[in-house]
Parts: sequence; C-alpha cells; structure tokens
Amino acid sequence: MQQSTRTFSDKFFLVIKGLAMGAANKVPGVSGGVVAFVAGFYEEFIYSLQKINLKAFKLFINFRFKSFWRYINARFLGLLISGMLISYFSVSKILDYFIVHYELYVWAAFFGMIIGSIYYIVKDFDDWSRRNIIFILLGIIVGVSISLLSPAKENDNLLFVFICGIIGVSGMTLPGLSGSFILILLGNYVLLLVDSVNALYDTMADIIQWDFSFIDNPRRIRLLQVLIVFSIGSLTGLITLSHFLGYVLKRYKSTTFAVIIGFITGSLGVVWPWKHKIYKTDTSGNIQLDALKSPILDNYDRYFPDPTILQTYIALFYILLGIALVLWLEWYGKRTIKTSK
Repeated sequence: MQQSTRTFSDKFFLVIKGLAMGAANKVPGVSGGVVAFVAGFYEEFIYSLQKINLKAFKLFINFRFKSFWRYINARFLGLLISGMLISYFSVSKILDYFIVHYELYVWAAFFGMIIGSIYYIVKDFDDWSRRNIIFILLGIIVGVSISLLSPAKENDNLLFVFICGIIGVSGMTLPGLSGSFILILLGNYVLLLVDSVNALYDTMADIIQWDFSFIDNPRRIRLLQVLIVFSIGSLTGLITLSHFLGYVLKRYKSTTFAVIIGFITGSLGVVWPWKHKIYKTDTSGNIQLDALKSPILDNYDRYFPDPTILQTYIALFYILLGIALVLWLEWYGKRTIKTSK
C-alpha cells in the first residue's frame, strides 16, 4: 500500500486527483469518493486514513517521526490532501463560475461521469448474489430518496456545525453520497462552503494589508469560528468514517461495493441535468433570502429535455464527454500500472 517509490509524475497526478476530489465534493450531487474509486486509489485512501490511530499517536509523541511518516503513508495523504486544499481555494471557485453561467452543461458532464463510473465499477464486480442485488437496490432507494428531500433552515450552532463537518466530508469516503448535497439538506451549504470561506478570504486580505478592524466585526468573527469548527468536524469525520469503512472493506468487500454501486446509481437523480431550481417562499409567496440576500434553495423541479432545441444536444454531447473522461482515466490508470511493472 505505501508508495515510497513514487515518481515525480505519480506525485503530480496524485495532486491532480486531489484537485478533482476537492472540486467534485463541492458540487451538490457529486461525490469526491467517486473520483477516488474510478482513479483507483480509493482503498489506499481509506486504509491510509485508518492508520491515523493510537499507534500513530504514540509514534509521534515518542519523536519517532520517520516511523510515523511511513506508518500513516503520509506522502500519499499529504499530496492528495494538498490537491484538495488547492482545489477548495482555486479550482472550486472556477467550477462555481461555470455552474452559475453554464449550469446545464456542468450537470450534464457530471451526469456522464457518474454513468461512466457506474460502468467502471460494475464491469469488475463479479458477485451478483441475491444478497448483493438487494444491497444495490437499497443503495439506489437511499440515493433517490435523499434527492427528493427538502432543505432545512440555516443553523450556525457550533455543535450542529461540527456534526455538519462530520457528515459533509462523507462524500470523500462514501462514493455516491454527496456531502455538499447533504449540507444543502441540512440548510448549511451557503453558511459553510460560501459565507465562511469568503470570510476567511476577506480576513487574509485584511491581515496582508495590516488591517485588523475585522476583530470588531461580530459576524466575521462568528463565521471564522464556524469555519474552524466545521474543519475540525470534517477532520474527525474523515478519520472516523475511514476506520468504519476500512473495517467493512476487509470483512464485507463485495457487499460494500454493492452498496456503493447503489449509492452512485441513486445519485443520478441529484445530478439530472434538466431541472429548475425551486426557492423557498414565505406565506405571501415571496422568495426567502439568506443573510447575503441570495435566494434560499428548496429543491429541484426535474423535467425531460426538449428534443427540438440545440441546448439539449449540446448537453448530450457533454454527457458523452463525461463518460469518455472516466473511460480515459481507466485507460490511463491501466497504462500507468503496466509501465511501472
């Protein structure tokens, strides 16, 4: 599992994979875990996180840093998480722009990538027992049911934010379960992935300009507290979920893969490209706004594409492009493995 002989190319592409995971996990309906699964490093990712345990802590406090580094596969995790962090503050911003201006085509591309991911996993899945088929169906039902739920109201209670961090990171470890979409359902997507991140940007810009007036801004301070607690919750969730998944992967691998196939298939309902946003309204029928005067999303009204307009065929092209991208990743991964042997 531990890759002590990674070439520069391996390291570079590992950071790129981290970028892809981070960007995918920020898009509601898309799971960063799917990227890990299709790119072929999902199990190494889970088992490496699982190594962050009591033994690792003992190695660290006893100043056995070299052993600690090797034990937790730190080079692999460091490169991957570096890519995620870079994505969080750069690539995801570009993705946000395209979602705002070319929403249909972005959803279409992700829809195609998920279809390609299902093909990638199913073609190597060879345990089609009745039990596993039931688990696949259960995964689909859960995935579709989640897509039909309506979001709750925003809540900045720090305990709730910590729980959101644990749940929100689920998309990194559970392919097909979108952490961002779960945060929308919990009512805290804008608070945790938009407002608090913008507050950090503004604070860093102020500090660079040697301006500390933000200390007297209670909303800014609250948002920074929220971001810190959310980050701690995310780290906690990443480690605890990895221990659970590492356990079930070792003992119930085919069943776990069956549930993942179901989750990913069910998530197609969330990323269906043809949909209209439904916003929350008050008793008078007026659209409710959040603290930044943005409409509050309630759910989506999905519809079938119109075959008489050009946009439909452009979207279909992007679906095929998404499928092709996943198939290319599979081909590239196999070629890399052959080259390294």
